[in-house]
Amino acid sequence: MSAAVLMAEGLSRVYEIGGGLFGKPREIRALSDVSFEIARGRTLAVVGESGCGKSTLARVVTMIEPPSAGRFAIDGTDVTPGRWAGLRDAVQIVFQDPYGSLNPRQRISAILDEPLKINRKSLSRAEREAKVREVMALVGLRPEFHDRYPHMFSGGQRQRIAIARALMLEPRVLVLDEPVSALDLSVQSQILNLLMELQERLGLTYLFISHDLSVVRHVCDEVMVMYLGRAVETGAKAQVFDSPRHPYTLALLSATPVADPARRKERIKLTGELPSPLDIPLGCAFAARCWKAQDRCRAERPDLEGDGHKVACFFPEGG
Repeated sequence: MSAAVLMAEGLSRVYEIGGGLFGKPREIRALSDVSFEIARGRTLAVVGESGCGKSTLARVVTMIEPPSAGRFAIDGTDVTPGRWAGLRDAVQIVFQDPYGSLNPRQRISAILDEPLKINRKSLSRAEREAKVREVMALVGLRPEFHDRYPHMFSGGQRQRIAIARALMLEPRVLVLDEPVSALDLSVQSQILNLLMELQERLGLTYLFISHDLSVVRHVCDEVMVMYLGRAVETGAKAQVFDSPRHPYTLALLSATPVADPARRKERIKLTGELPSPLDIPLGCAFAARCWKAQDRCRAERPDLEGDGHKVACFFPEGG
């Protein structure tokens, strides 16, 4: 495998809330000690329930917010606030809602030209115009769309515009934050195929964030399962999907529909409440909902361990 384009080590993000005038603010640990590597041309999928820290990870990696602890690097260069301006071109993001992420008052040509005007001041207007039309063709947008407004497009077309905007600065890494969850199923497949084609053609590296495991299985190379801000299982796609080891991963997979009427699946229904991020339990955060939990799980937090296929569980599937 080639060297990592995107590497993270011990990333954490803590938010302080409340406190008032004299009170002490409370901490929300949205992200805790997350580490991973993604090689050029590969896709790491980050999956988990709402509130598990997926979108917080996206904001940190795209330099929208700084990490509270830990570090990450792009092509071996550590990302620090002082280097943000020079490294932001390398990482771009595609958001979940294509309409909400596009300025309704701007024509498509202006939306796509804006990153070049801000970050490529040496380019002439004609050169920027040529680049805009080149990228529009790359994502399957017709030339006559150039002067239209976002409300004149379907959801799938808007997401193509959002992808085109992310590609304008020729990034090495794309963070895809639920990029197809707001689209119809037929359109989802078109956008996923486009993303895979762009990855092969441009050598892009993807951090793909999703709650839909059927989509993840179609596009990813490696998987990281998160629960309440922590990674609880990581590994290659085949390892995680065919031989899941963490009880939480088993529960997620059991809830994923299978397009085979002859295949029977037993749904694992989780009981108990999701712990509050303001008061994370001392031991394993999943212990209150886990059917395998024992006293050790409630008193001690398991580390993410393993050779390639890693799991944070004292009593994983398969021993």
